[in-house]
Amino acid sequence: MLGEGADFVRASGPDYFRLLKAMHKQLKPSLYLEVGSRTGNSLALTDCDFIAIDPVFNLKHLTVFPGRQAYFFQMPSDDFFASDFLAKTELRPDFSFLDSMHHYEFLLRDMINGEATSAPGGAIALHDCCPFNAVMTERKWVRRRTREWTGDVWEVLAILLDKRPDLSIKVYDAVPTGLVVIENADPNNTVLKDQYDAILAQYDCVEIKDYGVTKFFDSFEYADTSAYLTETQAL
Repeated sequence: MLGEGADFVRASGPDYFRLLKAMHKQLKPSLYLEVGSRTGNSLALTDCDFIAIDPVFNLKHLTVFPGRQAYFFQMPSDDFFASDFLAKTELRPDFSFLDSMHHYEFLLRDMINGEATSAPGGAIALHDCCPFNAVMTERKWVRRRTREWTGDVWEVLAILLDKRPDLSIKVYDAVPTGLVVIENADPNNTVLKDQYDAILAQYDCVEIKDYGVTKFFDSFEYADTSAYLTETQAL
C-alpha cells in the first residue's frame, strides 16, 4: 500500500509486537538479548532468560521474569558490548531485538556487535527500517512535524542488502515501520566491522530522497506478517 509520501511503500500487516511474540514461540530461544528495552513492553513478550540494555529504564510492562536469569544493563549499548560481559560469561544470545537510537551508525554498530556475540545461526531483528515518509527519516526528531520517527536507520537495511548477501534477510510488513529479520547470524563474519569506516564515508549525510525512495523499496519485498502468525498458531 502506498504510504504518506511519493513512492514510499507503507507496512500494513499486523503490529510488530505480535510478530515478535510469534517469533519467540517459533524460535524458542534459550537466551534473548534486547537493545532499547525502556518500558519493557517488548521485553515482556519473551518467556526465556534475557539480557536487557537501555541507557534509562522506565519499566512499566514487565512484572514477571519468565526465565531463570534476567540481566539489566542501564547503559548505552556500545558500553555494554565493550564490557565483554557476554564473552566473560560465555553467554550467546540466539535471538536479539535491536531497537536502538534512531541514527544509522548506532544500529549498525549494534548489528555488528550483536552478530559477533550471537550464537551461530541465531536470529536478529531490527526495528524501524521502513519509513513511510521523508520527514520521519530526518536525524533530528521534531515532534510537531511527525509523531512517528525512524531516523535514518533505513540505511542499515540498505547496507546489509549491499554488503552482506550471505545473510538470510526478510523484511516483514509489520506496522508501523516494518521488522527486518535475519535468521542466520554468523559471528565469524567481520565484513561490516572491517568496512565500518568506509561504510560511514559512503552513507553519512545521505538522505532517502537522494538515495532514491523507489530504489530503496525496490531492493526488497515485504514478507507476510499475517502468514507468519498463522504458521506459528499451528505450532
